[in-house]
Amino acid sequence: MKKLLFLTLTLVLSPFFAISQTLEAINKPKIKGLDEVAPFNEGLAAVRKGNQWGFIDETGEMIIDFRNDLVWNANVDSQRNDVMGIKYPQFNNGRCLIQEVKDEGIPYYGFIDTKGQIVIEPEYLNLTQFEDGKAVGIFCRRTFRGKNNFQLNIYEYTFTEVVLNTKGEIIWPIGDREGISMTKKRYEMPELQAKLISSDLLSVKTKANGWEIRTINPQNHKP
Repeated sequence: MKKLLFLTLTLVLSPFFAISQTLEAINKPKIKGLDEVAPFNEGLAAVRKGNQWGFIDETGEMIIDFRNDLVWNANVDSQRNDVMGIKYPQFNNGRCLIQEVKDEGIPYYGFIDTKGQIVIEPEYLNLTQFEDGKAVGIFCRRTFRGKNNFQLNIYEYTFTEVVLNTKGEIIWPIGDREGISMTKKRYEMPELQAKLISSDLLSVKTKANGWEIRTINPQNHKP
């Protein structure tokens, strides 16, 4: 009787173990140890390990390896449409935001393409993501003026809020920005005062904290 019971259990459980082994084989992970997986956008999805992100395509192949310069915020401000409002890296119009901390200890922002190559140098103190081929940013022009007594680099700065295209060309100047301290201890990321509301229209915040509508006409702007 015991032999018959053992034989019956063996016959019942054998298919289960066989299926389990098959499931393990067909569910072998392509990438292990991920901490976060973002949704797909433009055929690519960001994946995170620790503080580094990379990108996979729709087959699960790693297209851009893990790197630490992609822009994201663990505590994102969803009310903002600039750098601080980005929850995880993603491509828009074939461009993804990156960050570089330069020698003042202040972060500058630019963009990479879908091959991971820098196509817009980190020269902006704040940026939006691209939409309809345009983005808004605060361009920082640094002019080297020598070194001080402590052999630290001295720069002269000018700031302009602009509209740029996916090639990195400034196609429309919005206005000069003032009152931005470039000392690390005093630095605060300047908020954008303009936003694109259509492909050719901007809403721009005035000094009186009101708003006005402006037309973008790149044909009339010569850099």
